[in-house]
Amino acid sequence: MDMQELIAQREEKLAALRKEGFSGYDKASAGKGRVSVTDALASPEGSRVCICGRVTAKRSHGKVSFVDLRDAGGRIQLYLRSDAFDGKDLVLLGQFDIGDILEVCGEIFKTHSGEITVKVDKMSMLSKALRPLPEKWHGLKDVEIRYRQRYLDLISNEEVRGVFKARAKITGFIRSFLDGRGFLEVETPMMHSIPGGAAGRPFKTHHNEYDMPLYLRIAPELYLKRLLVGGFEKVYEINRSFRNEGVSTRHNPEFTMLEVYAAYEDYSSMMRLCEEMICGLVKELHGGSKFVFQGKEIDVSTPWRRVSFADTVKERFGILPSDGAEEMLVKLHAGGMAKGANRLSRSQVTKIIEDILEEGMTPNPTFVTDYFTSMCPLARTKADNPLLSERFELFISGMETGNAYSELNDPQEQNARFREETAEAGPEDEKSVDEDYVVALGHGMPPAGGLGIGIDRLVMLLTDKPSIRDVILFPLLRPEKTAEEPPA
Repeated sequence: MDMQELIAQREEKLAALRKEGFSGYDKASAGKGRVSVTDALASPEGSRVCICGRVTAKRSHGKVSFVDLRDAGGRIQLYLRSDAFDGKDLVLLGQFDIGDILEVCGEIFKTHSGEITVKVDKMSMLSKALRPLPEKWHGLKDVEIRYRQRYLDLISNEEVRGVFKARAKITGFIRSFLDGRGFLEVETPMMHSIPGGAAGRPFKTHHNEYDMPLYLRIAPELYLKRLLVGGFEKVYEINRSFRNEGVSTRHNPEFTMLEVYAAYEDYSSMMRLCEEMICGLVKELHGGSKFVFQGKEIDVSTPWRRVSFADTVKERFGILPSDGAEEMLVKLHAGGMAKGANRLSRSQVTKIIEDILEEGMTPNPTFVTDYFTSMCPLARTKADNPLLSERFELFISGMETGNAYSELNDPQEQNARFREETAEAGPEDEKSVDEDYVVALGHGMPPAGGLGIGIDRLVMLLTDKPSIRDVILFPLLRPEKTAEEPPA
């Protein structure tokens, strides 16, 4: 039987219900007797309960039906006898299908096999499902459909629901961890007049009332550091950011970042904060210091390994921190890399180098330090070598997961770096100087450490998922070639 025939059958059942005075979409009762499936399973025999949930299985034996009802907490068996219903309720008993959402009331008892069951004597239809569940509740196999119709994926796959419960647990832990250390959670604008705070191509929009162009933020960094100027000494934001760039197993145009800033700290402080937070997370989720990601064991025991970016690119390509973008590109070409490219910005060259370095990373957490100052326009330089910055990037299982600086707070130096970066930008880059941020620094920003961690990638690691799409409820997808018509 094809989909249209199945839908037609269900529509006929809905029509039959309405003929008897049922809407097919009733409200749930507001009485105190309604409990969750979890509570019903814990109730003593003989007690009366009312529960709501989705029908996920149905087995009929003459006048008796056994039904599985599931809510967010679990599954419970229902026992329904047709002679326990009469009149309109008997019609309802014959018109429900797998996928329908019901409210049932009855007495708790145990079957001969010991299974806790509700002997139903009252029921109502809360939502008649006009479309069947995928593959008879065995889950979606087509990855594209899983992402595109996430609601079906969640209905049919308990493991998928578990991933997003774990995601909520991860962000909850991070908030508790930072709150406990005196950080203040804040919110900063998602629409910016100037895209800044990170390298990335922004999404453009327009505000009609003010007739002004705006950009969806690529990072909240510059606004968070304005708060340090304003007197907040420890702030963080779990933020949504947007970059109008490629899509891959590690990139989604809309993504979630944690950004943390602490006055009177530096990048070494951020290393310790990062170690403590992620070690705590792994213990919370996995009970110790180890977990498995894509078949490889990762041990987050401290101290984490440290690798010098400057030493690595010098040994591999002969690249020096004093080299310009063109010279770096020539040396990459000599090393067999970046073939075909004849002009790249400094940030693009940096990205190529980082991609190469990722391939050689061990699974365990690694801090990559000693980035060139020319690659870090917002970071403080090292006192003993101004060509290198006080910055690290965190790699776990070869995947860039975090980024941190000792923040640059010299307004004159920051202004000069902004203007140099803008001068070097290509015509396709959206680069301009954030004059107001420079003015803010002119009022005095305390020395500070800042840390950014990709929440989506962190969730990928901690839930052993190979693609960022597996940990984002509704990832961005290409438009379907043919869109299915909604119900009439």
